[in-house]
Amino acid sequence: MPEDAPVPTEYPPAIGATARRALAAEGLTRWDQLTDRRAGDLLSLHGVGPKAVRLLREGLAARGSAFADERPS
Repeated sequence: MPEDAPVPTEYPPAIGATARRALAAEGLTRWDQLTDRRAGDLLSLHGVGPKAVRLLREGLAARGSAFADERPS
């Protein structure tokens, strides 16, 4: 897939193509797959920065969900 080719994910384009590619390379293409991951784990992926994690966090919250380490106990 060329560098600038869109990656088919459920995530908003605002997180950036590099972040979407990095998440897809880890098999993460749907919102429900993020609930088993910690925000810090995503930040450790090359190409996924604080802005992408913030937007993903907001998207999860809008769906009534959260990252694994941010759910109330």
